[in-house]
Amino acid sequence: MLKSKLRKKLLEIRKKKYHENLYLKNRKTLIEIISKSKIIGAYYPVNFEMNLLYFLKELEKKKIKISLPVINKNNQMDFYLWSRNDLLSVNKFGIPEPEKKRKVIPNIILVPIVGFDNQFYRLGYGGGYYDRYINKIEKKNKHIKKIGIAYSFQKIKKIPINQFDKKMDIIITDQYILK
Repeated sequence: MLKSKLRKKLLEIRKKKYHENLYLKNRKTLIEIISKSKIIGAYYPVNFEMNLLYFLKELEKKKIKISLPVINKNNQMDFYLWSRNDLLSVNKFGIPEPEKKRKVIPNIILVPIVGFDNQFYRLGYGGGYYDRYINKIEKKNKHIKKIGIAYSFQKIKKIPINQFDKKMDIIITDQYILK
């Protein structure tokens, strides 16, 4: 199946199955993984993605710095520091972004997922923003940890991949952890 058709099908399933009470049950494990990090790259949930806002609040209380992605005019993505009290502006895709005040390179990046497989490949929205960002950052920090965040029902047998697709190191769902 083509990526575009697979993406559309998975997004429809996510919209139907999404419920506000679905949340990250593996928060404690994720906190253990993240607790040694200085800065994490997170995402602001849209389009029925796993909502991490309460989790980010917990991390901020533990003095872990949070950053969110900003899409630049050149179709590149960078992360900027963000606190839950900071204002956000909505970009052309309808995604809330922090102000471009302090650009950072996270040690760990939490990546939203449309679909995933047992080989740790993910299907995103198709813009390649995360793949390009990871490729760029791995040249500076080979040890950046990539953690995909998804619902368990988003798992499929095999994600069609190309040479630009980046594997996740861990995938955490509402039901289990794939590592």
